[in-house]
Amino acid sequence: MKFAWTSTTKRVLFFGATLLLLGSVVASIVLYLTIRDYTKDLPDVSSLETEYAPRQVTRILARDGSLLEKIYTERRTVVPLERIPDHVKLAFLAAEDAHFFEHQGLNPLGLARALVKNLVAGRVRQGGSTITQQVVKNVLLDQERSYRRKVRETILAYRIEKFLSKEQILGMYMNHIYLGHGRYGVQEAGRHLFGKNVEELSIAEGALIAGIVASPERYTPRRHLEKALVRRAYVLGQMKKKDFLDEALYEKAMEEPVRISPSPESESDIAPEIVAPVKKVLEALGGEHAKKGGFTVTTTLEPRLQVAARAALRAGLDAYPRRQKLKPPYTLKKRRLWGKPFTGNVRQHGIYVGQVVDLDDGAQTIDLRVGSVMGRVSLAKERRYNPSRLLPSHFVTEGAALRVRVVDDPKTATVDHPVRLALELGPQAALVALEVKTGDIVASVGNYEALPGALDRTSQSRRQPGSTFKPFVYSYALKGGQYNPATVFEFPWSQRARSAWFEQEEERQKLFPASDALSLPAKERIRLRQGVAKSDNRVAQAVIHGVGASNVVSWAHSLGVESELGADESLALGAYEVTPLEMAEAYSVFARGGRRLKARRILRIDSGAGPLPLVEREAEEQVMDPGVAFLMTSLLESVIQEGTGRRARVLKRPLAGKTGTTNRSRDAWFVGYSTDYVCAVWVGYDDTLPLGWGEAGATAALPIWIDFMKAAHEGRPRVSFPQPADVESFQIDPRTGGLAAYGQDETIPELFLRQFPPQEIAVELEPTEKPKEAIAPAPA
Repeated sequence: MKFAWTSTTKRVLFFGATLLLLGSVVASIVLYLTIRDYTKDLPDVSSLETEYAPRQVTRILARDGSLLEKIYTERRTVVPLERIPDHVKLAFLAAEDAHFFEHQGLNPLGLARALVKNLVAGRVRQGGSTITQQVVKNVLLDQERSYRRKVRETILAYRIEKFLSKEQILGMYMNHIYLGHGRYGVQEAGRHLFGKNVEELSIAEGALIAGIVASPERYTPRRHLEKALVRRAYVLGQMKKKDFLDEALYEKAMEEPVRISPSPESESDIAPEIVAPVKKVLEALGGEHAKKGGFTVTTTLEPRLQVAARAALRAGLDAYPRRQKLKPPYTLKKRRLWGKPFTGNVRQHGIYVGQVVDLDDGAQTIDLRVGSVMGRVSLAKERRYNPSRLLPSHFVTEGAALRVRVVDDPKTATVDHPVRLALELGPQAALVALEVKTGDIVASVGNYEALPGALDRTSQSRRQPGSTFKPFVYSYALKGGQYNPATVFEFPWSQRARSAWFEQEEERQKLFPASDALSLPAKERIRLRQGVAKSDNRVAQAVIHGVGASNVVSWAHSLGVESELGADESLALGAYEVTPLEMAEAYSVFARGGRRLKARRILRIDSGAGPLPLVEREAEEQVMDPGVAFLMTSLLESVIQEGTGRRARVLKRPLAGKTGTTNRSRDAWFVGYSTDYVCAVWVGYDDTLPLGWGEAGATAALPIWIDFMKAAHEGRPRVSFPQPADVESFQIDPRTGGLAAYGQDETIPELFLRQFPPQEIAVELEPTEKPKEAIAPAPA
């Protein structure tokens, strides 16, 4: 039967075709507009080929290559795909995208399956993503779950496949993927879980890591080993099914026990001070790229010495409260050392004396009134001041005074939420040590706590150096020949000095019974060497008066002191603030025979693509005559042999150094050196509170220096400071400082520069006789 084309049929077909055509056109327009909207502002995939630079870990290493610290916003270490073993690559392919090398970035079946599940759920639950799509999601887009993002992801996946090779895409994926515990990429996962670099991973270990991708927190073997093993079995099964593994390798991998690294690679807590200077250097060299990390920075620090420095500093500060009777239970309502409890408005980070108003043993808290606010100390966190873990009621009594630091903004304090406080019951300290030969900083400790971001007092805090500044005055005076170690100064007698003279005369009579008894001179006489050893301020003031303060300022700057110094005579007593690092660097000139070498922290920086060129180090420069440096070293040896640094004789090796104590003992110093190391130690309160009765450089700083130098020199030979040819020894009269007469008894040896030998023969001085030319005038 033939079909008859009626006019009605034709009209229906015409209208149908027209509607279909219009619908197609509209659909095409809608599709075009939709795609245009979805592709608007899409990232340029071509840049991935040359500009892929994800955030990575920057590792800071010690001189021996051991890890000190890490800097990162994402813990990732990018490794080239060639370093990743084939079995690890295949494990990820089996787990995530077995057809990766066959498709063009999309898996239609996977997308269809995901679409059905999402429609049933009424929301986006499953992605059905290929590895290419995951690269797009992780590298180019955000983690939003929506149909719009899925479309954009699909478009970008298609584009990426046109610009990048499969190997490049797979490399990005394996370096970028999140694998739990804050780690990104297979290299960081291998280090964290197994303590291995990626090329060392076994088939079973690679499969376990690949299985984590589906749910990093759920399948981590550190927390859920059984689930991780189930997931590993699934990945190994997929590898076998896809012919990525033969039966023998599959069985072996299935039976391999999981050996989780007991101590995952982590930065130590021995040198957090190194982070800030490393960041500063990286930013100067790498600019914005430095913020993304990926560098390996090798520093000059020696772990053994850094540990010794931290231990010495903590031991020294822990001894302070015993000397000052600052130990729990704290019961006094006010302490002379701290002053009265504070009244008034407090500021954030300020240090004040507060009064205890409440104790809570259950919560381990102490509530205090500090000025106008209520604050709270969490005693459980105060390990330095409460090492015995005492309960608050055993640590302090209500009404007692405690010294605290205001941690939070006081404006946030309420009755229910007191402002956070931290105990500040003792001083802080800094220690920095340089290797004499290289100028390398081998140890640097800027605080007790060893917390990242804490104040590094070796270089970030300036304090008055006290008498440790005097060697710069004396060395300048020695270089011109105006003064020498035997120069005698005269001062009016003090009662203490008078008593000491009679004691010395009594000892002299015992040693030389045939000699005549001496009468007390009209004035006290003291040689320069004695003035250095005893840290006599009068001698330092007399010398700077004689040589000129402005000359000493220039001299100190030439030795390495960079801080601003005033050209007045208070300079001789260390009135102008400096850093411990500056002092160590300047003293190293004496130890190095007059040669200045700028201290350094960083040996090299590797960017992954090669070493970064460091700022060229200043060449070693002879800024002081070797003879002058040796004379100054000899004078500083006297400090240790017979002066304020006598405690250091316990080390039984050639050492030179100087104590320093500022007014009211606000700062305590010891700076000294051997032929191997120069070390500067400072102790004090950040708010310049006096350290208390009996505290000085010899009691607060020197013990720290001794402990460190003892550890630093363990196993090293005892080496004397080499005497240069332009220094000679002469016998002198100790009373006048002049060249001893032929056959004279009671002489002592003294060192002189060959060009400035002692010129006059010693003469007897009557008790009331005016000093001869060899005797320098006292300051006016």
